[in-house]
Amino acid sequence: MVLAHNLGFPRMGDKRELKWALEGYWKGQLSQEELIKVGNELQNLHWKRQKEGGLDLIPVGDFSWYDHVLDMSVLLGVIPPRFGHTGGNVDLNTYFRMARGRSIQGKEAAACEMTKWFNTNYHYIVPEFQSQQIFSLSSNILFERVTAAQELGMPMKPVLLGPLSFLWLGKVKGDAFDKLSLLEGLLPAYSQVLQQLKTQGVEWVQIDEPILVLDLPPDWKAAFKKAYDYLANSGLKCLLTTYFGALGDNTQLACQLPTAGLHIDLTSAPEQLIKVLDGLPSDKILSVGIVDGRNIWRNDLEASLQQLETVHKRLGDRLWVAPSCSLLHCPMDLTLELGLDKELKSWLAFAVQKIEEVVALKQALTKGREAVAATLKASAAAQASRRQSNRTHRPEVRTRIASVNEKLAQRCHDYSTRAQAQREYLKLPLYPTTTIGSFPQTANIRKARQEFKKGQISAQEYDEQMKAEIQKAIREQEKYGLDVLVHGEAERNDMVEYFGEQLEGFAFTQNGWVQSYGSRCVKPPIIYGDVARAQPMTVEWIRYAQSLTDKWVKGMLTGPVTILQWSFVRDDQSRADTCLQIALALRDEVLDLEQAGIKIIQIDEPAFREGLPLRRLEWKQYLDWAVRCFQVSAAGVEDETQIHTHMCYSEFNDIIEAIAALDADVITIETSRSDGELLAAFAAFNYPNEIGPGVYDIHSPSLPTVNQIVGLIKKATQYIPPERLWINPDCGLKTRDWPEVESALCTMVAAAQKLRA
Repeated sequence: MVLAHNLGFPRMGDKRELKWALEGYWKGQLSQEELIKVGNELQNLHWKRQKEGGLDLIPVGDFSWYDHVLDMSVLLGVIPPRFGHTGGNVDLNTYFRMARGRSIQGKEAAACEMTKWFNTNYHYIVPEFQSQQIFSLSSNILFERVTAAQELGMPMKPVLLGPLSFLWLGKVKGDAFDKLSLLEGLLPAYSQVLQQLKTQGVEWVQIDEPILVLDLPPDWKAAFKKAYDYLANSGLKCLLTTYFGALGDNTQLACQLPTAGLHIDLTSAPEQLIKVLDGLPSDKILSVGIVDGRNIWRNDLEASLQQLETVHKRLGDRLWVAPSCSLLHCPMDLTLELGLDKELKSWLAFAVQKIEEVVALKQALTKGREAVAATLKASAAAQASRRQSNRTHRPEVRTRIASVNEKLAQRCHDYSTRAQAQREYLKLPLYPTTTIGSFPQTANIRKARQEFKKGQISAQEYDEQMKAEIQKAIREQEKYGLDVLVHGEAERNDMVEYFGEQLEGFAFTQNGWVQSYGSRCVKPPIIYGDVARAQPMTVEWIRYAQSLTDKWVKGMLTGPVTILQWSFVRDDQSRADTCLQIALALRDEVLDLEQAGIKIIQIDEPAFREGLPLRRLEWKQYLDWAVRCFQVSAAGVEDETQIHTHMCYSEFNDIIEAIAALDADVITIETSRSDGELLAAFAAFNYPNEIGPGVYDIHSPSLPTVNQIVGLIKKATQYIPPERLWINPDCGLKTRDWPEVESALCTMVAAAQKLRA
């Protein structure tokens, strides 16, 4: 029969219970037993909700203490030597030291690198491979979770990241070698995992190979057949899972691999369906990802059903229905949203509702449309409401978009001319020091924000408290000796949400949390209509901060591409058009900041590479409009006004020309976890503008030393002239506490002074 299943479920809980438990454990406020108890309760609850929702198969192994890629590293014994693992099962403290550099027990060590999961805002922990890498089963957690699911009577399928994707996502450390050469040693370990699952009575296993939607070299394509021929003898039925794009030239390869089923993502690549159907063997299951696992818009059930009915005629009971990808990328449950406008809420679906949509589609196929008539009617009404609503279009915004020309996207003069003007005007020292923007969001700040939202304090009282926090940030930075200061962003709940709250065309949730990495969650805004700025958003805060000091204070903005990428974006017009609307709103803010006397303005674009399509053929179109949007937001200022941007956890090598085309006067980047590797890309390209290589990994509680920072900057001078180098942390300091910040930034300033000397 047609089956309804799921690829993965959110981990954090309705009220982010896992976040609070993890952070309590890391602070020593919760025992390991208490942490595990919270995790087990959440996992069991999530299984129960999916089963009661009507799914025929529920994923097991998608729950994680930090990250599912890190889980695979631990399962397979891929533990970097610096963590001192000598064999046997990897304990939880070693696991957290790999993720964060530190845990309750065990010696501190440099945390493993973290980067973006394909083109999403989820960050994974990068596996590290040595030339003589040995793979051996080093964790029982997956098998214990399978047993727990069986004891609860869950109809489950374990989830594994596939061997080729695991290797592809990892990095070679130490002596250079071809990481694909590790496959021969890796496959026996995977086989052991499958054999163990077989002995536990497992029938189906989901093996994720998302790299099949990428441009793969010939040797990697050939390796797929070798790998799955080897694993085919496990006796388990394997569902090979792909998502985030089309199989494209890998279609025949994926269809012909010796697996029992194949999953494809039709929400991001509907055009691949016919080609896959034509290439699918007559005995293979096709799982169709028809409900969007990455966005929050309600599914058009009628349109989906028409598509599925065509597939059902060809495949019969060999058709499965599912979300496009793991629901990790969606908020948990729409019913928790009590403050959303009724009409807008009717347009949305979160993880729990997406499971209901999958099950409804399955029931319509197996029992007939009459069985879900009310559900289909409600879906059709929501689609009609959204199409006909006058809330989504603003004629004045459309008119302004149509008037954008190339002149609007160009600075008055080139960088060399601007740099000279900025040196004379700003008078900054060699190796200027600064931070990326935010300072610790203390309990007092969060308390004031909550009290203001609940109406317990007035707007004036809230403003006074925020100004006190800004004054503290300025005084602390002056004490540390930083050269360019920031106001600390005390008034901002989130670098995207804050701006969305002040832009028209955005809506917000109360509990729409999505995991970004580890315990870090974000609450993406919803872009439902045309975007415009009603009034200045940051000017008064920055003007106040600048009035407190004789040093320069940066204006801090989130860039148009990042606001787009880190929101749930409307799907009824192109992303390029939505991004340009945001860029024009930000341009107005930049010009108002300059008019207020702010001569250094940072427009952050940490999500710039994240938006890159997975296929190179589509890169140029994206980069053209993404670069143009940034330029439009920044290009209206005078030569003396210095435009900064910030990007973190991105591989720049293959898009360095586009980074240069942004024409920011200064770019700050992450280099501490990657040991300065990114700088080579800027050097090889002969990047012409100024660079701030991050010297302090703010995602780890471990603090840098003066010698470490000096060493990293000296390494940077091999690539970038000293007069074009800045010294700064990797990212904002929102998640750290003040004692850590003081220690790290004073160390950073001392390193700058040593370098100048």
